[in-house]
Amino acid sequence: QVQLTESGGGLVQAGGSLRLSCAASGFIFTDYDMGWFRQAPGKEREFVAAISWLGGSTYYANSVKGRFTISRDNAKSTSSLQMNALKPEDTAVYSCAVGQFYRQSSSYPDEKQYHHRGQGTQVTVSS
Repeated sequence: QVQLTESGGGLVQAGGSLRLSCAASGFIFTDYDMGWFRQAPGKEREFVAAISWLGGSTYYANSVKGRFTISRDNAKSTSSLQMNALKPEDTAVYSCAVGQFYRQSSSYPDEKQYHHRGQGTQVTVSS
C-alpha cells in the first residue's frame, strides 16, 4: 500500500524558514519522481516543486524559485522541501506526490499526472 506522510509544518514568522519532509513507503521509491503541491484556503491546489527519480533535475514554480529547495534521499525513501524567506502568501497545506514522468519535466506542474498524494501538513506564515 502506497503511503506518503508529510511532516515539519507549523507556524513561522515572515522571513523565517521551515523544512518539510515526506516519508514514502509501499512502492519502489527510485521508480518515481517527487513533487510538492500546496493549497491555500479558498484556492486551488498549485504546484510548488518537483525532483526527478534520481534527484538530478529539479523544477520550481516561479513563486518559490530562489527561496525553496527540493531534495530527496533515495536510501531513506524521503523527500524534503526547504523553505526560506517565507511570506504570508506561502500559507497553505503542503503535500507531496509521486509520479512517473520519464524526463518530461514540463508535466511536473500537472497534478493529474501524479499517481499518489499525501494528506499534507499545514504551513502558516504570520506577517
